[in-house]
Amino acid sequence: MGERRVDTDPMPGYLRVVPAPIYHTTIPSPLGDLLLTGDGRALTGVYLTPHRHGPAVGGDWVRDDAPFTEARRQLEEYFAGTRTVFDLTTAATGTPFQQRVWQALCAIPHGRTASYGDIARATGNAKAVRAVGLANGRNPLSIVVPCHRVIGSDGSLTGYGGGVERKQWLLAHEARHHG
Repeated sequence: MGERRVDTDPMPGYLRVVPAPIYHTTIPSPLGDLLLTGDGRALTGVYLTPHRHGPAVGGDWVRDDAPFTEARRQLEEYFAGTRTVFDLTTAATGTPFQQRVWQALCAIPHGRTASYGDIARATGNAKAVRAVGLANGRNPLSIVVPCHRVIGSDGSLTGYGGGVERKQWLLAHEARHHG
């Protein structure tokens, strides 16, 4: 999350760092509630609840639907079968390798799948299959960054932070609404 600097009184000229608020809302979906998080400028998380790596809403988080109007609309369109690509400002926090993996996930077309090996090759390291799996599992932007489209090299449905049954539902949904 970003930080903002705030002048303090009674010591003018001194700055203290105050963490930027984490905004959140919950929206319904065919898969259960989705927890959306953001920093007021960008979407930072979409989590199926429960989610293996999902955050716990903190006491300092701010419940506010307003920053998520566009994300809500696009997710509703996705679940209605009328949206195949998301166009949202996002800011996922991760290592440089995780960022490369998440970028490669976005290149998997709607209604298609790729193997962990395919994603490893797309990141420039064909031997990083296990690391791709770990990065895939830490994707904070479920559905928007389509980690559900990654499958085993034998075509099997492997782990998914929101549960394999939800992964299966998402893939079947996309197959029904593919081009």
